[in-house]
Amino acid sequence: MTPTTYPLEVWGDFACFTRPETKSERFSYPVITPSAARGVFDAIFAKPPVFRWEITRIEVLEQPAYIALRRNEVKEKVNVSAVTAWRTGKKEPEPLWADGDRELTRSDEKGRTQRQTLALRGPRYRLHGRIRPWPGHEAEQVALERQFERRARQGKCFHQPYLGCREFPAYFELADPQTDTKLVEDLNLDVGPMIYDVFDLSRPGTPDDGPAISLFNAQVQGGVLEVPAWDDPAVLKVPKEVS
Repeated sequence: MTPTTYPLEVWGDFACFTRPETKSERFSYPVITPSAARGVFDAIFAKPPVFRWEITRIEVLEQPAYIALRRNEVKEKVNVSAVTAWRTGKKEPEPLWADGDRELTRSDEKGRTQRQTLALRGPRYRLHGRIRPWPGHEAEQVALERQFERRARQGKCFHQPYLGCREFPAYFELADPQTDTKLVEDLNLDVGPMIYDVFDLSRPGTPDDGPAISLFNAQVQGGVLEVPAWDDPAVLKVPKEVS
């Protein structure tokens, strides 16, 4: 069965799709990455054990424009095991302290740091994605597509989609595939190596999975970024021992 490809128009005030080569400061790619685009679809409708989203095409509807921001970021990472223990009632939650408080943390060290961010201002895209059921769930294709379409048309989502960083919310609307899109037709970019995804998309994931980074050579032609399939030879998989 041929899957239906859905065009989803997405926009926001700001976005930051961080290039991995920037260490201490954040510098955004000029366009959204397939990983971030998949995250928008996942926020609307996702059943990881049953299917995954495949991004096929990204259309740029607004000329990329950068803005410099200074942001506070928490230095520590959430302890997944601690969160699981809290959810099951086995342990009290462990907060991440943004600032040192000797009475609470027994330390004067600040838990946050300021970082310079070169973000995108006023981004707008038309994302094309389709449902790819995992083996054994192919018969559910139509039912899954109908659930997504109903949720997207009603503006429903499991959590607010975001554009790269959670503080940059994304707004969305299921677009009419018959309607012509006003692309930034004079936009031609050799973006170079771009993050395709940070998970192994060959199988359903588990909470214990580590990162599995993949890259591809991104070329924007006439405002369009064509996204190859994850198993295409054009998508390079970084060995786990390296990633």
